[in-house]
Amino acid sequence: MAKLLVVDDEYPIRKSIDMFLSEKGHGVYTASTIKDAVAAFKQEIPEVVILDIRLPDGSGLEALPLMHAVNPFSKIIMMTAFQDMETTIEAMKRGAYDYIHKPLDADELEKIVGEAIESFYEDTKKAVTGDTITHYNESEIVGKSRAMKEVYKMIGMLCQNRATALISGETGTGKELVARRIHMSGPFGHKPFVTFDCSAIVDTLLESELFGHEKGAFTGAVSLRPGSIELAGDGTLFLDEVGELPLNLQGKLLGFLERKQYLRVGGKQMQRSRCRIIAATNKDLEKMVREKTFRGDLYYRLKVVTMILPPLRQRLSDINDLVTHFIRKSAKDLKIKPMTLQKGCLERLKRHPWTGNVRELENIIVSVSIQSRGSVIFLDALEDILSYHPVSLESGHGARSLSQVESHHVYTTLESVDWNKTKAARILKISLPTLRKKIQKYQLAPSKL
Repeated sequence: MAKLLVVDDEYPIRKSIDMFLSEKGHGVYTASTIKDAVAAFKQEIPEVVILDIRLPDGSGLEALPLMHAVNPFSKIIMMTAFQDMETTIEAMKRGAYDYIHKPLDADELEKIVGEAIESFYEDTKKAVTGDTITHYNESEIVGKSRAMKEVYKMIGMLCQNRATALISGETGTGKELVARRIHMSGPFGHKPFVTFDCSAIVDTLLESELFGHEKGAFTGAVSLRPGSIELAGDGTLFLDEVGELPLNLQGKLLGFLERKQYLRVGGKQMQRSRCRIIAATNKDLEKMVREKTFRGDLYYRLKVVTMILPPLRQRLSDINDLVTHFIRKSAKDLKIKPMTLQKGCLERLKRHPWTGNVRELENIIVSVSIQSRGSVIFLDALEDILSYHPVSLESGHGARSLSQVESHHVYTTLESVDWNKTKAARILKISLPTLRKKIQKYQLAPSKL
């Protein structure tokens, strides 16, 4: 097992932790002062240190950098009987692996120590192998599923011409990424790619932002300003969420698509543009045409070629590759080494409904990477984050959300064991700290649902 160093000036606490962890098969060393702790650390180089904050010869925070100077991979768990926000923040800033409070919970201590040991070995392994992020490509579209192979075929066909295209798909499926790849793969890939988000600009400014305006066109127009069409030049203008365009502007966009000419707001001279238009939507434009909220002639002009991106739940076989991609992306963005997933994480991710699609998956990977203290993403940490992404399990009258179902399941399990949290956690196959979080989250109490 592992070498552990327990540092506390109170003998009963020191001894009880020693006995508990020794019974788990670990080699445990103890100290009661900073001086003795640093000396023991240098001699034994333990994988994990449980270090009290208040010691006779100073603060445990002073020992933390001294130990990391000897071995930066050792995981140091700070321990205190006083819940002090500033001290907690300072400990984590100085590189503490975790921060726990007295009186200690045996299950929580065992879990944290186990995770710290796993993180220690993963970090040392990465240091030896030199794991890098050289395989990360920001513009890469990830996936080997049959659905994605069809997408790649369409990209290959569309990049050879400048036909207007419509990309349809749910929010978070990667419509802009696909549009960029079409642009970059073609002969005009070196030209500008301009994104115009039709849903992010107030109606009164949409025309000016899209077509530009002349000096003096309206109050505040102190100079000529080119619009997105002009900025795109000979490149590509990506119209994101085109279904959000108001009807009056839909007509002007149609005129541009037909003639490749437009007027700036307040202008009298026709401007020309050769930019390619790729539009995207998460709405049912055909239904909007029937409801007369979207122009039929514009719809048919946009959908010269239509590409439909599959939702993530229809390409679950791609999750392994997507997770690897986002872990490496997070490592680059956060300036950390790529994380490793604990066994069971991928299977859990594949069970998630993914209403937010690939974007939701990326956000979850970023979130769990930030919150993971070592280089391992643990299943419990992932579960906690996924629990904040509830979805409806049923449709229609009487539907219950995943949170409601989980709340009921946790409550009934606790009731069945007379609120013995340790037994309930084992039955639910979650850790005791995770169970406590769920009890607090759902405000559960005996004989009350």
